[in-house]
Amino acid sequence: MGIISWIILGLLAGAIAKILLPGRDPGGLIGTIFIGIAGAFVGGWLSARFLDRPIANDFYDMATWLSAIGGALVLLIAYRVVFGRSRR
Repeated sequence: MGIISWIILGLLAGAIAKILLPGRDPGGLIGTIFIGIAGAFVGGWLSARFLDRPIANDFYDMATWLSAIGGALVLLIAYRVVFGRSRR
């Protein structure tokens, strides 16, 4: 997959992560999109590094999608913890 495919995958993974983890985000829609793109890269790296499951070059591989969505979820939760507003 090329860089454009990873960006598209990240956009979709960020949208899916936002659906799975609803609520207000400090960065809004644009922040969630960037978190999704970064999450796709992080998820792919974590999958290859720690799970010994390198990501295939196929855009439609289920492992690729699960790692991208998982990475986006992790980054979205971390982003909310670090930059979230206090709950008063």
